[in-house]
Amino acid sequence: MTTRLLIVERDPRYGEWLRQHLGVEYPDAKVELLGPDEFEQVITTLSRRDFDLLLLSMPFGTSPEDPESEGLQWLRRMRNQQKAFPPLIAIADEGNELTAVRALQLGALDYLPKRLLTPARLRNAVRLALRRLERRRMKREAARAARRATRQAARRDASRLESTAALRGIIPGYTIRCKIGESEKAFVYLASSEKLGRDVALKVSKIQSDESNQQQFFAREYAAIAALRHPSIVEIYDYGVEGGHEYLAMEYFPLGDLKARIQRGLTEEESLKYLERIARALQVVHDAGLLHRDLKPPNVMLREGDEIVLIDFGLARNIHTGIGSTRTGVLRGSPYYMSPEQALGEELDPRTDLYSLGVIFYEMLTGQKPFTGSTAMEVLQQHVNAPVPRLPEHLLHHQELLGQLLAKDRTHRFETAAQVAEAAAGLRVTLAVSL
Repeated sequence: MTTRLLIVERDPRYGEWLRQHLGVEYPDAKVELLGPDEFEQVITTLSRRDFDLLLLSMPFGTSPEDPESEGLQWLRRMRNQQKAFPPLIAIADEGNELTAVRALQLGALDYLPKRLLTPARLRNAVRLALRRLERRRMKREAARAARRATRQAARRDASRLESTAALRGIIPGYTIRCKIGESEKAFVYLASSEKLGRDVALKVSKIQSDESNQQQFFAREYAAIAALRHPSIVEIYDYGVEGGHEYLAMEYFPLGDLKARIQRGLTEEESLKYLERIARALQVVHDAGLLHRDLKPPNVMLREGDEIVLIDFGLARNIHTGIGSTRTGVLRGSPYYMSPEQALGEELDPRTDLYSLGVIFYEMLTGQKPFTGSTAMEVLQQHVNAPVPRLPEHLLHHQELLGQLLAKDRTHRFETAAQVAEAAAGLRVTLAVSL
């Protein structure tokens, strides 16, 4: 397939320089050069069907608020139009780290300072961007194939699904298709909602009980999620009790979770991107006065565009009142992701979630958990006493960030999730510049 590239550059000579060197790497590519005025005329109709990659060469000013930053103005305009524009590399005249961070936040794949741009660096950036886009395309195709396989498996194995026949009768308004998950307390089913006319994840309690405290477990989760109206928090549609079973109807994520994504392998840039996005989602949770307390890869779901969504607020707890799912002497959460203070049964604050995020960051970078053991107690003892593991040599530039997340003493960690997000964003820029 012919590679299609669009260059937007005010200086025709520099535009021809870009086109010439891209032609060395992609001799059969279709490379089109437009000035800003010409780009203005086509922007309302431009889409990914027209070009594989857009190189936007513009002044980026001295700060994100600089009125002379034409590049950021174009990025904001394209984002606000909510169209499927071609993926974009920013080539920045002027600019600095602040404008670089803002450009990446607005959707740029990469940010290249014009004064440092060489033919080799240009070709390398375009090559990496096209590879990344190809991986995204393959992921979308794999997700579509997985959805087809799920539907086929649901039809083929419907008669063998646990509790399906009985549950069909006790939860009106939902047609259960297959089981997609299970925990100590609940089954999670893929179901069709008659009211919504689409698929949902239906979480149903295993135990049929009239005990009020058992039924309050799902009710607390419903209350926690309902108070967090945000794109990074799972959307909840319904809560009820039928035949003694509590149930929650929530958003369904056909692309799966971060655990499966880690198993397929992540690059440094992807790990930093997920770290930043999870941190920003945690800040929403903390700003609402809640601790998640069960942050782990299976509780981080994926949407299109690698956006993340936090799920499973069954252990969420109010920061100020301590109200939540806790019993004296009972440790709740996954031992692999539990902070030292959580393992010791101490009072918790938002930094406990940041420790869990640090465990996830280590796992994203290395594919392994930082602390393991043959029993849960062995793992918890390492969280309390073992030093922060050293990253492999080629990843050591992330050690300082990891150390601020996994510090045993919470006073040595980041204070807020927003600080983690900013640190991750800064490292993404540094990594992009070094490529």
